[in-house]
Amino acid sequence: MTFHRLAATVFTSLLIAACSSSGTRVVLLPQADGRPSAVVVRANGGEEVLGKPYQRATASRNSTGAPVVDQADPARIEAENRSLFDLMPPPPQRYTLYFDAGETALTPESQVTLSEALAAAAARNGGEIVVTGHTDTLGTLERNDDLSRRRAQEVRQMFADRGFPASRIQAIGRGERNLLIPTPDEVAEPRNRRVTIEVR
Repeated sequence: MTFHRLAATVFTSLLIAACSSSGTRVVLLPQADGRPSAVVVRANGGEEVLGKPYQRATASRNSTGAPVVDQADPARIEAENRSLFDLMPPPPQRYTLYFDAGETALTPESQVTLSEALAAAAARNGGEIVVTGHTDTLGTLERNDDLSRRRAQEVRQMFADRGFPASRIQAIGRGERNLLIPTPDEVAEPRNRRVTIEVR
């Protein structure tokens, strides 16, 4: 069995795929953050969808039709593939920083959180940081787009000033489009005045 005869369509999924003289197997692994995932496995003109963690599709050598699906034993899968699991990167870590109304200066409490995020990023080999700025609904959409970008850029610069490589920091602004706390327009909500930081 070759990969020409068995193909997998992946939707942000973690997989273990292996070929041997007896055939090919694909195992769907759980997402680190618990989000659902799925993969379509095609072989010999048929296909099956793996949608649960540790579901396994097997296409035996010289078989015909869709691969056979069963539920693998998680402990056994991890034991048999220990070296692969050891190579997997740690799951992303997320932090939230808050701002005063209309400002790009962090609240005092968020200065501490910034240091925690920096330490987490520095501890990763080749770590990256994604900073996403947000606002509450006070002001126009255009103003809030600009403010969210400036907040993200300000935090990006804080990381760079503390020695984290700027080339590994991405900063984007989302304005008031992704409210943490849903509110009508023109409502001051401190929890919406934030940047989220993903360390990965």
